[in-house]
Amino acid sequence: MNKTDKKTGMMMAGIIIFFIAATFNINVAASNGKKQTGDDEQRKADNKVLLEIFKNFRVADVRDAMDWIGYHNFGSIEPSVRPLFRTRVVGIARTARYLPFEGPYPDEKGDAYTQWQGWYYGNVCTYPWMDEIGDGDFVAIDVSGVNVGLLGSENTLRAKLKGARGFVINGSGIRDTDEVIKQQIPVWSHFTAQSMVQCKIRFDAKDVPIAIGGVTIHPGDIIVADGDGVIVVPRKVAKDVAKYADQILNSDKDTRRSLYEKLNWEPDETVTK
Repeated sequence: MNKTDKKTGMMMAGIIIFFIAATFNINVAASNGKKQTGDDEQRKADNKVLLEIFKNFRVADVRDAMDWIGYHNFGSIEPSVRPLFRTRVVGIARTARYLPFEGPYPDEKGDAYTQWQGWYYGNVCTYPWMDEIGDGDFVAIDVSGVNVGLLGSENTLRAKLKGARGFVINGSGIRDTDEVIKQQIPVWSHFTAQSMVQCKIRFDAKDVPIAIGGVTIHPGDIIVADGDGVIVVPRKVAKDVAKYADQILNSDKDTRRSLYEKLNWEPDETVTK
């Protein structure tokens, strides 16, 4: 075999190896994609089950049940996080985190500022988690305690359209509250805000553990919220918590129903099973 034949043979071998490797990588990617799809579908199915078994529980039931399994003093978000209006929501945690904006601050004003704020929303304070909201999500957002209106009447309504059941946010994080209440969008926060987000916060991460009111919230945890506040149930113990929460709720209904009868009150949904 002459030098030319050897060179040609080596080139052909290299090409063959390249295509084998490429095919292998494609197959691995396809396999991983199928596995990811399968995992996502399983998680959605698990979420439906969890939402169903938690749907009737009050925060008080869940708090007691957490104690029953040894999670004392864990899960209850500090009581200063309050609802905009009285309601009850159960959902699956979808998390996002924002950090204070460090500058530089704009010199633009007027129409130039209008253009700049468009750039800010598109590049600094983005909402990538909004596109991923699914049915049953309870959106939990850490805004680092900044007094800023990240949420308002328009974007919470879009989130509701996608399936979001409620929001919990530290700091303020919510404005347009008259409209939000009128639209019956459940929100729990420390207080309300007036300002927009420009020069206040920047997007940092989504689908990561965050902290609100002294409690760590992981994506996929169960969040229960009502007039008593907000409690977070770690996903890994959710079914154990549900077992005891069910016992506690039913015992409470039985006791109060007997008292209703003694008072000659008509039974309502809080004492019927």
